[in-house]
Amino acid sequence: MGRLRLQSSIKAIEEEPEDCEITSSSEAALACMINSEIGAVLAVMRRNVRWGGRYVSGDDQLEHSLIQSLKALRRQIFSWQNQWQSVNPALYLQPFLDVIRSDETGAPITGVALSSVYKILTFDVLDLNTVNVEDAMHLVVDAVTSCRFEVTDPASEEVVLMKILQVLLACMKSKASVMLSNQHVCTIVNTCFRVVHQAGTKGELLQRIARHTMHELVRCIFSHLPNVDNTERSLVKGGSSSKNEVARFDNDYSFSSKSENGSRTSEYDGLPSSGVFNSTSSSSLVSGMMDETTVGTDIGKDAVPYDLHLLTEPYGIPCMVEIFHFLCSLLNVVEHVGMGPRANTISFDEDVPLFALGLINSAIQLGGPAIRNHPRLLSLVQDELFRNLMQFGLSMSPLILSMVCSIVLNLYQHLRTALKLQLEAFFSCVILRLAQSRYGASYQQQEVTMEALVDFCRQKTFMAEMFANLDCDITCGNVFEDLANLLSKSAFPVNSPLSSMHILALDGLIAVIQGMAERIGNGSINSDPPPVKLEEYTPFWMVKCENYCDPDHWVPFVRKRKYIKRRLMIGADHFNRDPKKGLEFLQGTHLLPEKLDPQSVACFFRYTAGLDKNLVGDFLGNHDEFCVQVLHEFAGTFDFQDMNLDTALRLFLETFRLPGESQKIQRVLEAFAERYYEQSSQILANKDVAFVLSYSLIMLNTDQHNAQVKKKMTEEDFIRNNRDINGGNDLPREFLSELYYSICKNEIRTMPEQGAGFAEMTPSRWIDLMHKSKKTSPYIVADSRAYLDHDMFAIMSGPTIAAISVVFDYAEHEDVYQTCIDGFLAVAKISACHHLEDVLDDLVVSLCKFTTLLNPSSVEEPVLAFGDDAKARMATVTVFTIANRYGDFIRTGWRNILDCILRLHKLGLLPARVASDAADDSEMSSEPGQGKLLTNSLSSAHMQSIGTPRRSSGLMGRFSQLLSLDTEEPRSQPTEQQLAAHQRTLQTIQKCHIDSIFTESKFLLADSLLQLAQALIWAAGRPQKGNSSPEDEDTAVFCLELLIAITLNNRDRIGLLWQGVYEHISNIVQSTVVACALVEKAVFGLLRICQRLLPYKENLADELLRSLQLVLKLDARVADQYCEQITQEVSRLVKANATHIRSQMGWRTIASLLSITARHPDASEPGFDALSFIMSDGAHLSPANFILCIDAARQFAESRLGQTDRSLRAVDLMAGSVACIRRWAQDARDAMAEVEAIKLSQDIGEMWLKLVQGLRKVCLDQREEVRNHALVSLQMCLTGVDEIHLPHGLWSECFEMVIFTMLDDLAEIAQGNSQTQKEYRNIEGTLVLALKLLMKVFLHLLHELSQLSSFCKLWRNVIGRMEKYIKLKVKRSEKLQELVPELLKNTLLVMKTKGVLVPTSTLGGDSIWEQTWLHVNKMFPSLQAEVFPQGSETIQSNPGDSGRTPVSDETASLNK
Repeated sequence: MGRLRLQSSIKAIEEEPEDCEITSSSEAALACMINSEIGAVLAVMRRNVRWGGRYVSGDDQLEHSLIQSLKALRRQIFSWQNQWQSVNPALYLQPFLDVIRSDETGAPITGVALSSVYKILTFDVLDLNTVNVEDAMHLVVDAVTSCRFEVTDPASEEVVLMKILQVLLACMKSKASVMLSNQHVCTIVNTCFRVVHQAGTKGELLQRIARHTMHELVRCIFSHLPNVDNTERSLVKGGSSSKNEVARFDNDYSFSSKSENGSRTSEYDGLPSSGVFNSTSSSSLVSGMMDETTVGTDIGKDAVPYDLHLLTEPYGIPCMVEIFHFLCSLLNVVEHVGMGPRANTISFDEDVPLFALGLINSAIQLGGPAIRNHPRLLSLVQDELFRNLMQFGLSMSPLILSMVCSIVLNLYQHLRTALKLQLEAFFSCVILRLAQSRYGASYQQQEVTMEALVDFCRQKTFMAEMFANLDCDITCGNVFEDLANLLSKSAFPVNSPLSSMHILALDGLIAVIQGMAERIGNGSINSDPPPVKLEEYTPFWMVKCENYCDPDHWVPFVRKRKYIKRRLMIGADHFNRDPKKGLEFLQGTHLLPEKLDPQSVACFFRYTAGLDKNLVGDFLGNHDEFCVQVLHEFAGTFDFQDMNLDTALRLFLETFRLPGESQKIQRVLEAFAERYYEQSSQILANKDVAFVLSYSLIMLNTDQHNAQVKKKMTEEDFIRNNRDINGGNDLPREFLSELYYSICKNEIRTMPEQGAGFAEMTPSRWIDLMHKSKKTSPYIVADSRAYLDHDMFAIMSGPTIAAISVVFDYAEHEDVYQTCIDGFLAVAKISACHHLEDVLDDLVVSLCKFTTLLNPSSVEEPVLAFGDDAKARMATVTVFTIANRYGDFIRTGWRNILDCILRLHKLGLLPARVASDAADDSEMSSEPGQGKLLTNSLSSAHMQSIGTPRRSSGLMGRFSQLLSLDTEEPRSQPTEQQLAAHQRTLQTIQKCHIDSIFTESKFLLADSLLQLAQALIWAAGRPQKGNSSPEDEDTAVFCLELLIAITLNNRDRIGLLWQGVYEHISNIVQSTVVACALVEKAVFGLLRICQRLLPYKENLADELLRSLQLVLKLDARVADQYCEQITQEVSRLVKANATHIRSQMGWRTIASLLSITARHPDASEPGFDALSFIMSDGAHLSPANFILCIDAARQFAESRLGQTDRSLRAVDLMAGSVACIRRWAQDARDAMAEVEAIKLSQDIGEMWLKLVQGLRKVCLDQREEVRNHALVSLQMCLTGVDEIHLPHGLWSECFEMVIFTMLDDLAEIAQGNSQTQKEYRNIEGTLVLALKLLMKVFLHLLHELSQLSSFCKLWRNVIGRMEKYIKLKVKRSEKLQELVPELLKNTLLVMKTKGVLVPTSTLGGDSIWEQTWLHVNKMFPSLQAEVFPQGSETIQSNPGDSGRTPVSDETASLNK
């Protein structure tokens, strides 16, 4: 267990088929290589005669054993050519290793032998298939690490040391390195480190090579960590505490071993002429280092040995643990090791930590996540390593700080789930302290810290995890919030130019924002998360999550925890002002129970940051029973397990201020002592001992650190004062001495600082942190989805926008501009995604300031200035990019955007009709059939301002003005710079896509659309009566165009916009007394809206058409100016939408507009054209518009503006409409129930009556053709309605209101003065027609009329009109004189024939017979005899027996 798994690559080597020829050639080369190496070693040895031979007894000359073994090897090597893998490597390695081990050889010989071994190792002859390879590797390591040689000169010594390093590294890189044991790997590292240490007094090259080799060794070893079997077995024979884990290898297999004489000096201290380099000789620096870091004990005594089997098996976790522990120990002891006389040229204070940190960084980079699989390694990282990183993080050296930050970043990447509180401590105590100058950090420290923080921010999930794990944990600080604020503040160039630090902070800030923006597309976005509410009390410190891996569980959990944390902070604020009210507030929010209990209050004190520690101390020290219970519960929240008394006391007193009264101090210390004794009672006899000793420590602390105490307590005094307190016995002297010196060196602060910023990490706090880390909630790993981004962004959005804006303002380089722009766009994207409208509005307001478009300036210069200002152009493009992309969530920001648009318009930098074109284009694309016609009509003649010429606008217009030469005041040709500026301006405006804001407004959310419309109305200003400035009018016109554009583009949501649009147009129309472009745009825009929207919005048709009544409210002068164009648009509206106008109200508006045109010389023709379209053939007549159209047609008939033919056509339209009445009546009878039919019949009767009344009025027209034609048409309408079945009573009304009135009016006209006679030419002909109409209608309806109760009266009126007409004195009255008796006679005959006029025997009374002859005999006395020649016979005769001849005669007479 805990060993390396054989890699697949090794298996591949085993299975690779061998090529005999190649293998043979390779092995022959190997033999040759070894042979040459033997020769090389022998050659160097022969340079000294002492190696040539040796004399022994008998004067026989014998060769030295080293030479003999080499020559023996030479004799054998070529016999092994085909079986090298089956040859024991010891056979060809041993002669070289003997040379290396020998203390008789000089440095040159040892160096060549080392080179030979290196070549053999790099020749890859040793692999896992080689016989006895494990022993061979061990032989090499043992020999090289025990290398002995004579030192002849410093240079040769350095060469040997370098070659030792070379061979050791080759061993670790060899394929057979996996066979090395834990012991040998540790020996290799130990040997290498000793060379590193000793190289400090030697040449620079050796120093560099030694350090590089050490790095390579660590990389080789820890690169195998992911391949090590998961195991917890790194030590056997019992666990060990931190005290006896400092050094692992004892005696022969330790990093630091005793020298032969027991001294602990370096092997080169007082070195004689021979050099020794083995693990059993002089101890290395490690020995001295580790002695200093142990707690006063010797390494050999407390080190726990490994199981011998574990040490000799192939290397794995045991050696990695020891090596990593050793590397950490290098950091532990730096401050305790003095500078020797042969110190390195680089400062030791910086050099050794850097070296150790670099090695540790390599180990972590290569070990990676595999470290968490091995508890011993992980424990080293969590405690010893991180504690040292916290210490060195505050180093003044930027190099050390940078390396520390790199290590922490690697730890975050690989092991953050096991380092939650350590990371919090690092950011709180290192990053946040050093990044701000107010804590005394140098500029270099600040810069390195900021660079590190930016690196962290570039990790996509870093900030999200900080927020979820720390900011949302009541026991942790708000690291996310602090870091975000730090970045924002650091980016602010306060009263100073922009520096690299500001840009660095900006990069970090934008990295965080862009990380959020990138997560938007990954799902799980809750744009408006539900608010957290606590319905009932639950202990806030016990809130748990069911599953920390499932976002469905942990997301609501952390949001709830954050809510609780915020509420606790508010409660702390209340508590600091009034403790009682603070607790009541928390009860009201269900964070404390309705009835307070000691535990909940104690936990509030323990876990809530920001409390006034004086108030907490007073509360805890109070003698009240409840307060005493709270005190004991408060003490119970601490974990003092395995803690020294002074450390526990420090932690306890950090959380509140110890009261000054002795009784309160006693109560507090009693509670502390009771809790401490419960958890750490190894030495103390009872809790009273803990109390006495705690009190004694407080007294000692006051004595040692109070300047007023002159005579300080000594160690002996302190020990004497605490005699016999441990149950009558003394406490161990060492224990008391340790407490004494701890207090002397480090004061217990009984008055903790309030709001001191970021605390310093003290040893006691670190111990507490390690205790807490065992109980803290699991680390939540965030993925690429935006679970908490809404909450995070809400916290940092304001400072972020402000920071980016300030940097953008101060920046002078385009790369910084672009960075800021990227940040702005990311902020906009996040704001839109999470529906943070206020944030987006703030961003828009901020950006608009940078466009320079809102700055007051002259007219000529801004165009060129804008083109030369890259910042302004980039800001402008960004504003409109945001408006186009995220317009859905802009609210009040639309006003600022419109201000920019208006400014561009005033400067002539926009197309002349950007808004109108936008509307037209969209409509043309959706309505190809009629869009073009409407566009042309409205954009040519009608949209041009009358009397107010539009100035040249548009970018090209401005450009042409620049290029043109004024004849009166010649201008110089524009420079190349000016031309380039204009070109840049043109490109900028094109990139803005301003028209898209309005053409795409149909996709805006309702709230945003409404705000856009309101902003347009606001920007246009309220129209004022009287003359306004041309500039104001131009602005109002442009805004109105935009308003109409978005109205037309949002026809499906017209109800949302209509009220505001209508009121705005109404204000314009009613406040304008002179024709101008604004009122023109308002009127025709209104007509345009109606044209486009009527087909789609039937439910709003009445509203739309009612709005056209505004046209009727136009000032007379304005109306006269635009009457023809208005009529043409109304005509188009009617023709396009007649089928969509159904209500009477809508038709009333249309009819009113058309009626007015009848009196206008230019407008009457299109008006009549529209009316003809409606009434011709009854195509669009309906009961809703019948009466209105008849009245309009009557006005056109009466109008004398056009030709007579048009009046006649108008009469024909009226007369032709009777066909519609007949059709409606028939449809009603066929389709409706009786009740409904009766109702419609009444309506039809009313429409018919209005029709004939209208014709009656036309019958009085001065023009003969018109009135005669009207009479004929009236007769047709009166006699052609037999199918309608009008109510009988209606006929009586018709005779009174229409026929009799018309006859009376005509008679009155005929008797008028001479002027009237001139005006009404040939009136007698009209009178004849009128009389014929009377009699024709009377006879045609005789049957129906005779049934009326008022028939007698009606008949008297008929006779009376004939009597009146016969008495008229007009020119050519003879026709009337002839016509009246004939008509009367024929009428009487018909009445006789129909049985209506019959003799009666009644004398007097009111009978028809009596009334008839009473009046007739006055006019024509002989007529009765003609009609009734035989009175009695006629009385008795049957009317049905009479002939039909008189009737036919009468008919013939009427038709003359």
